[in-house]
Amino acid sequence: MGGVAPDCRAGLFSGMFTARKAGERGRADLGWLDSRHSFSFGDYFDPKFTGFRTLRVINEDRVAAGGGFPTHPHRDMEIFSYVVSGSLEHRDSMGNQRHLGPGQIQLMSAGTGITHSEYNPSSAHAAHFLQVWIQPASTGLAPSYSDWTPPADSEALSKVLLISPDGREDSATIRQDAYVYRIRLRAGEGLAHTPLPGRGVWLQVISGSLSANSKAEPAAGVQLAAGDGLAVEEEEILHLECIENSEALLFDLV
Repeated sequence: MGGVAPDCRAGLFSGMFTARKAGERGRADLGWLDSRHSFSFGDYFDPKFTGFRTLRVINEDRVAAGGGFPTHPHRDMEIFSYVVSGSLEHRDSMGNQRHLGPGQIQLMSAGTGITHSEYNPSSAHAAHFLQVWIQPASTGLAPSYSDWTPPADSEALSKVLLISPDGREDSATIRQDAYVYRIRLRAGEGLAHTPLPGRGVWLQVISGSLSANSKAEPAAGVQLAAGDGLAVEEEEILHLECIENSEALLFDLV
């Protein structure tokens, strides 16, 4: 999980909608790891995509059976992993050890410094997960750890809060004014998200396909497929209409 994402200004996204197509992302193929980078990361640099507001990294990682990231350090970054399929084993220098399955997350506030490792404990199946970095509101804080497991009654919900600054709705806690939602929609379903004034939204599609629009007119929307991202600025309401059964993460950011 090494690499540094350079600083980014929201002004780089000059339009209200800016799509980041899956096939245009950076890639690192290490044999045991196939990683796709939505933003500049490690040896990959794209001056148009160095982050979005406080969001710095979205890597879509596929780790082969038995593979993983050995112990390495981080500091002053909020880092979480969202498991799509397979399993992930997390260990860190604070003594936390977790086995995560699909739909679960672990979130580290690296603060003044932390070391950790992430491995695929399966001997037969690959692990597929998203690795996300968000810049904290303050640096030099003591490290902390939080995780989240979806409650049984959340499986049928189209929008569930995973991460928030205050832990509301039993979400994992982040040291930033950031809200992260899991979106799950079936074909023909839709939902609307209303960000507070002055905020931006990043939508990262994990599976399926959907249309995003500010006017609830699916035919006029930006169509997104698995691996695509969308930066949304200056919109009072973001409407999503599902084309094919979809899963996505929605980031509401200062």
